[in-house]
Amino acid sequence: MSNVEQSIKFGLERIVFIGRTFEEYFDMFSLSEEELKGKKILDCPAGACSYTAVGNKSDLDVTACDIAYYHSGEDLKNKGLQDIEHAMEHMEKAHNNYKWDYFKDIEGLRNNRLSALQDCTNHMIESRERYIPVPLPILPFKDEQFDILLSAHFLFMYADRLDYQFTSNR
Repeated sequence: MSNVEQSIKFGLERIVFIGRTFEEYFDMFSLSEEELKGKKILDCPAGACSYTAVGNKSDLDVTACDIAYYHSGEDLKNKGLQDIEHAMEHMEKAHNNYKWDYFKDIEGLRNNRLSALQDCTNHMIESRERYIPVPLPILPFKDEQFDILLSAHFLFMYADRLDYQFTSNR
């Protein structure tokens, strides 16, 4: 592998509507359903993550918020499908930068993102009240309204586009 291949960065020129699955959240945050039962959980910004959809079907009390939720579930599904393909094209170029043990390959990653999108947008259509549109970084919730806040990757993924004012605003 050449130095050029090694140095290709995974960079997206726009913020995309993609998300992680319920299972990924448990793995990523070292969580269990038992420790979350009876707690109010906020996923912010949730994007196309399936945590709210699957969590609520598993008797967890999960609310998602994201600026994207000003749009309909059907519009978001269409955007998500386009964004997943866009992200996978970029991933193809940078695949050597990643360790492929959680996802065996890019197709496995794609299928995971498609599953999360499907769960999210279907649940959004069924239970719209669980998906709160918010313009970050200001949230419309009361202090201590939630016991746990989860955030899959937003600040890490887009840190180069968010200034100090955004990340420190409260």
